Amino acid sequence: MGTLSKKLGPLDGAILIFSNVVGVGIFTTPGIVAASVSDRWLFLTAWLIGGVFAFIGAHGYAKLSAAYPRAGGEYIYLKKSFGPLAGFLSGWTSFVAGFSGAIAASAVGFAFYLKRALPSMGDYLPGIPTQPFLAIVLILGVALIHIVSVKAGSRFHYWLGGLAIVAIVGLVILGLVKDSTPIEVPRTAPVKGSAFLLALVPVLFTYSGWNAAVYVAEEIKNPDKNLHKSLILGTSAVVIIYLLLNFLFVKILGLSTMSSSLEVGFDMAYRLLGETGSLVITLIILLALLSSVSAMIMAGPRIYFAMARDGLFPRQVEKLHSRFNTPAIAILAQSLWSILLVMTGTFEDILIYTGFSIILFSGMSILSLLTSSSFKLTRGQTIFYGLFVLVSLFILGNAIYSAPKPSLLGAGIILLGIPFYYWFKKEKNSLSQDTQVSDL
Repeated sequence: MGTLSKKLGPLDGAILIFSNVVGVGIFTTPGIVAASVSDRWLFLTAWLIGGVFAFIGAHGYAKLSAAYPRAGGEYIYLKKSFGPLAGFLSGWTSFVAGFSGAIAASAVGFAFYLKRALPSMGDYLPGIPTQPFLAIVLILGVALIHIVSVKAGSRFHYWLGGLAIVAIVGLVILGLVKDSTPIEVPRTAPVKGSAFLLALVPVLFTYSGWNAAVYVAEEIKNPDKNLHKSLILGTSAVVIIYLLLNFLFVKILGLSTMSSSLEVGFDMAYRLLGETGSLVITLIILLALLSSVSAMIMAGPRIYFAMARDGLFPRQVEKLHSRFNTPAIAILAQSLWSILLVMTGTFEDILIYTGFSIILFSGMSILSLLTSSSFKLTRGQTIFYGLFVLVSLFILGNAIYSAPKPSLLGAGIILLGIPFYYWFKKEKNSLSQDTQVSDL
């Protein structure tokens, strides 16, 4: 059985979280939220609630990771609480869509913004369309870094994420000291409660990824203490950055301008610095996307490694590189699947179909804290974790109600994992019987 080396500290886990969460979403989603919430304080409250939700989740996952300090995240938690099939389906979804699809989308996004910054690059590179070519090169290059060294891979998005934080903080400081009064259109009607609740959905999705550190739990030194530090520190950094950025968007642009734009980050930066601002925000997005690809290429394979170790994924995926002691085959498998999604252009559809699965499996993980007698909870913890589960149920219900077709297709993709589960289980049992016979 392969054992991963403990080479990561609490700051590595925190940066992994920040890099996993902060991407292009925070520079586009606020416009969608502003279209639903036309009151600036309710708008900011929505982002604060999203931050609180992430904090509750991070706190709950800290308890789960302390009980099960192994690689795999939700796969481990759901397997322990609801059985191996539930754990497998969460890992299956991560492989076919959750991580692989997000890696493909972020890599294509990186190629788009790089080409936007360098228009002279042209539409084709050696006869191949520029965007998919750059995305594939990016995925393979970052995968190679993570195959060669766990520490080098961690340091790669460590510095990228750090640079993104510095650039964002610099932009926020500039915006806060700048005297700017946005032109606002007066509200003609109060914000409806249903509109506010619906606005929370994209907010919560933009915060998703706050749990990234748990996937590398087995590689963090002193996980009982350091993983909790990683979750709280990483989530805190994200919440602070998100609240500051949204305050800045409102201050510089105003909600009426934001509500008609899907590029509020560019709009805000242009107001502050003109054409230079557009270059600055492009650089921040490029750093964030590159860092995000690195974080996901690091986190995802630990799930498949854990599944293979339990005999619920191809056995080769369990093997560690003989020299680097990294889950090289798992990293390569995820990267090749991501590249296939890039080449076929199916990553957008698969993410739309299975996007709700992030909430589904994180909600089930927190639910396990409430249903398992292994966890002793205070009354306050029971209330907060219960609230987390209820909010998760609301989001899932809303997804099914407002978009039944993609939700059903997404559910189909998840359930497609069931025959694979029983096939792997059969192979595992067959292997065990062969081993017993050979021992005789």
